[in-house]
Amino acid sequence: MDSPYVYEIHVEGHLADRWSEWFEDLAICKCPNGETTLTGLLIDQAALFGVLIRIHNLNLVLISLARAPSPGQGEISLDVHPKEFTPSL
Repeated sequence: MDSPYVYEIHVEGHLADRWSEWFEDLAICKCPNGETTLTGLLIDQAALFGVLIRIHNLNLVLISLARAPSPGQGEISLDVHPKEFTPSL
């Protein structure tokens, strides 16, 4: 995966506005159901892992991660439980 893709990441709870800089170019939306959605273009897998590590470092509960489909592809979606995600540094 060396191509940029748009991702939509759902975490439990609402992020304070002060964290918007930490998540750089991702749009942060506080959903009425108590979740926060981070959406935006990530240039490669390393950028995606960087975002996931930030989510982990903030002790946020990761609800879901979805990559927007490329032309000709179906939607790719994974549900990841945060305790199952262990980034390798």
